[in-house]
Amino acid sequence: MTVKTTVQPTARLIEVFSAIQGEGLNVGTRQIFIRFAFCDLRCHFCDSAYTWNAPTTCRVERSPGLRDFEIHLNPVPLPILMQWVERQNLPSLHDSISLTGGEPLLHAAFLKEFLPQVRSLTDLPIYLESGGHRFEQLSMVLPYLDSVGMDLKLPSVSGETLWAEHTKFLQLCWDAHLEVFVKIIIAENTNPDDLQRSGDLVAGVSPDIPVFLQPVTPLPASEQLNETPVLAPAPEKVLMWQALMKQFVAQVRVIPQTHKMLNQL
Repeated sequence: MTVKTTVQPTARLIEVFSAIQGEGLNVGTRQIFIRFAFCDLRCHFCDSAYTWNAPTTCRVERSPGLRDFEIHLNPVPLPILMQWVERQNLPSLHDSISLTGGEPLLHAAFLKEFLPQVRSLTDLPIYLESGGHRFEQLSMVLPYLDSVGMDLKLPSVSGETLWAEHTKFLQLCWDAHLEVFVKIIIAENTNPDDLQRSGDLVAGVSPDIPVFLQPVTPLPASEQLNETPVLAPAPEKVLMWQALMKQFVAQVRVIPQTHKMLNQL
């Protein structure tokens, strides 16, 4: 007689906590953040390089917003993560659940199991923050998402060149009628040709997709990832680049990382 065993889905996490969203279309709203480990990109400006690999442990807030973290072992079984989210989900407190990283879509198989259950449990919208390059994994979880923030990587700033992948990713989001926006990190060394190509890319999917230009937050010297630091752009450049992007799409907003100003995670 063969005994069937069920393998419990697991994920490698960095942290689970409650905070104010500091970037993009959801800026200022309260979210339950689930930060996944691993990223297959190596952006020069990354302020989350600690997510590139998975630690042996993750940290989880006991009480939403109090930063009273517990330490737990990785990987995390799906039912345990459900318990943590349920503990965070106080009535009327949160506007949505944020899947962030790292690159959450590296856990697409886990998310396909987790997202229907967490939506049923919390009745909260699901927001995916992604590097916008893993379109095959995106297609696995599209039915369970409500909104997507796609990072569009400028080669001159990030060191990554992903034009074709970004196009396919954004088209999938638009065709699925998700609420989608594009975030572009800009720095002093931004090549305007990259911005023009970005505007073309977004407008080719739809000129109605909002674009957020986010001036880079310079990293402390001890956290610099390259010999040449990535510096914030001068104000006159930001104004010029916003005008450039508005030739392609209707909504172009400039918003820095407000959570850094609020001293939020």
